[in-house]
Amino acid sequence: MIRLIGYFFGIGTMLALLVAAGVAVYVGNLTKGLPDYEVLASYEPPVTTRVHASDGALMGEFARERRLYLPIQAVPDRVKAAFLSAEDKNFYSHPGIDLEGIARAAVVYLRGGPMTGGSTITQQVAKNFLLTNERSLERKVKEAILSFRIEQAYSKDRILELYLNEIFFGLGSYGIAGAALTYFDKSVSELTVAEAAYMAALPKGPSNYHPFKYTDRAIERRNWVIDQMVANGYVSREEGEKSKAEPLGVTPRRGGTYLFAGEYFTEEVRREIIARYGEDALYEGGLSVRTSLDPEMQRVARKAMQRGLMKYDMLRGYRGPVTTIDISGDWAVPLGEVKRLDDVPEWRLAVVLESSKAGLTVGLQPKRKASGALADEREQATVSKEDMSFAMRHVVDGKRVKADSPADVLKPGDVVFVEKKEGEDGYMLRQPPEVSGGMVAMDPHTGRVLAMVGGFSYAQSEFNRATQAMRQPGSSFKPFVYAAALDNGYTPASVIMDGPITIRIGNEVWSPKNYDGRAAGPSTLRAGIERSRNLMTVRLANDMGMKLVAEYAERFGVYDKMPPHIAMSLGSGETTVMRMVSAYSVMANGGRQIKPSLIDRIQDRYGKTVFKHDERGCEGCVAEEWAEQPEPELIDNAEQVLDPMTAYQITSMMEGVVTRGTAVTVSELGRPIAGKTGTTNDEKDTWFMGYTPNLVVGLYLGFDQPRTLGKGSTGGGLAAPIFKEFMAEVLKDVPPTEFQVPEGMKLIAINRKTGMQAGAGEPGTIMEAFKPGTGPADSYWVIGMGEDGGSITGEALSPQASKAIQTGGGGLY
Repeated sequence: MIRLIGYFFGIGTMLALLVAAGVAVYVGNLTKGLPDYEVLASYEPPVTTRVHASDGALMGEFARERRLYLPIQAVPDRVKAAFLSAEDKNFYSHPGIDLEGIARAAVVYLRGGPMTGGSTITQQVAKNFLLTNERSLERKVKEAILSFRIEQAYSKDRILELYLNEIFFGLGSYGIAGAALTYFDKSVSELTVAEAAYMAALPKGPSNYHPFKYTDRAIERRNWVIDQMVANGYVSREEGEKSKAEPLGVTPRRGGTYLFAGEYFTEEVRREIIARYGEDALYEGGLSVRTSLDPEMQRVARKAMQRGLMKYDMLRGYRGPVTTIDISGDWAVPLGEVKRLDDVPEWRLAVVLESSKAGLTVGLQPKRKASGALADEREQATVSKEDMSFAMRHVVDGKRVKADSPADVLKPGDVVFVEKKEGEDGYMLRQPPEVSGGMVAMDPHTGRVLAMVGGFSYAQSEFNRATQAMRQPGSSFKPFVYAAALDNGYTPASVIMDGPITIRIGNEVWSPKNYDGRAAGPSTLRAGIERSRNLMTVRLANDMGMKLVAEYAERFGVYDKMPPHIAMSLGSGETTVMRMVSAYSVMANGGRQIKPSLIDRIQDRYGKTVFKHDERGCEGCVAEEWAEQPEPELIDNAEQVLDPMTAYQITSMMEGVVTRGTAVTVSELGRPIAGKTGTTNDEKDTWFMGYTPNLVVGLYLGFDQPRTLGKGSTGGGLAAPIFKEFMAEVLKDVPPTEFQVPEGMKLIAINRKTGMQAGAGEPGTIMEAFKPGTGPADSYWVIGMGEDGGSITGEALSPQASKAIQTGGGGLY
């Protein structure tokens, strides 16, 4: 018997050795093909890029995987406790695998079930980072081997850090920091025990515990995690019961942009980062972008631009409802499907329920719950006839028709926009304007773009009219013609003939006219720009040559390559608001070239600065101690593209445009402001460009498909009031600042009409700025006047200019 037992023992031992050898060979073969776990040392997951305003406010986030990398030291103990309780309570004591858990999973697998369970946090790191999601025994063995190796190579905290930052939580969020923001709009440090437990419940299957689709299931799983936290001693029983009684409280954070009114700016920054670094850097690089946007100035710019566009549009009548829906059932359901303007929160969509002579009864579009479902509340409101008075002139078949009653304009089922009356009951009828435009505010000394409006609503149209729309600047281009003249021997007191002129271009003849159709005769350069005289500008450009004008336009950055056509002197070329504002900044800052920038600084995921807009040097800025040395000065290395004295002269002349010229409405601000109006042929675009010593603002109004704005529409009438409203608000607490007269310039009293030096007490005089060596003319001489006292004709420099003339391009007023 003993011999038989020994025989079976020997056979068993040999079989065991053979099995062990087989397992060793099997494991050895698997080991050869294992991925390199050392890549975890240089782990750089895709991280969200965040864009901030100049005051630090979050403007937008861009990511393929919404993740913010969080060091383990920044994860609170209650959050760690929640994950350890849910996933691996023995994490800090096991060698990488849980033998009991693996045994349970193996039994299930041998019985024909799936290979699940038993994974420690270390094993999940091995699977998520180095292996696939394939469910097989082979993958489990590889996972276990890698877990042992990872545990030997890295600390427990490092392994937990990798896990918490990599896992998927649902709703597009990855990593605990991104998930906390996505689900609760909180930082990880602000999560409660209940919220941390729900976060820990999600990795097992985010879709199975969706906060709105499967709320009961999500609460059940969260409460199980809380019970585990209590059982493991992380939370007291009382606190656990209190946490289990709380609702999920999920409030999903929306993606995209976050700063009110900053959508156009944010999108422009997004495009710039892609152009500079590529899409991967934007959506995976975890960049921290500090922009130049001033949130308060942006808000004011948006409001001023919207009010100006609405004022023009409402005078043209009502074009009808947004759409029409069936209101026979619950009207809120079809109304909820109509797209609203998310970036115009003052407006709400509404459906007409009743329409009478007195006004409208409307149902307001319900707000949405956190889940995205429509709220249960049904609100109704009224719009009186007086509060929709502009709609009494409505457009039918392209013609404006006068209505006697609101019932003639709108009927039940029509969907409209309404706005709550400030401080009163009732709503006002609104409509998105057809006309649009763009606006930019810039610091002329640095090129920092402080505010940008690309249209009425980004939700309505993402096309940025401040940077993408190519428009004719019209008469707002004239200051560059005059600056070129002042830089090349002319003075503000030079006299030019404001009279008819005929330009011969090959076989073509061009006879430009002033906006009012009249001619003022001999006038100074100052008078010409103040009254925006086309004839004087054309004669001046023809006298000094369009090649010189083109050179200055390119130097200022208005165009990259300007054709030297005479019609271009009246702004018949196409450019953008951004370029025009940059060009006017040269005149505002004393003649220095600037590079416009929306971005102040970009840092990579480690905080290293990879881009900085301000390239000025500062010798002595870094000093270990103060030894009574003078304050360091920033060295401005910008190129001087215009004589500072010329810059002051043209600025002084444009102050006259505001004081007594085509932009006199701006003078109501009561502070030093220089500016120029612009109106193109057929009144297709209206412009205003203006500046103080420290702020340049430019804007235009026009239809996206250019057509006339209507007879009498000018830059002074449409664009300048928007500028005035904006400046009144942003400068209300800023002391007025005078434009600085460059050292060496002479101020001499001249006769406003003749440009000659004025005698003491002579009426009609003005103080004019002259460069050293120049002054008023000793004798009366008029540029462009023939011997008989009439106008002389001119010859254009390029036959190709006929094309510009034939298209009708050119500035007017």
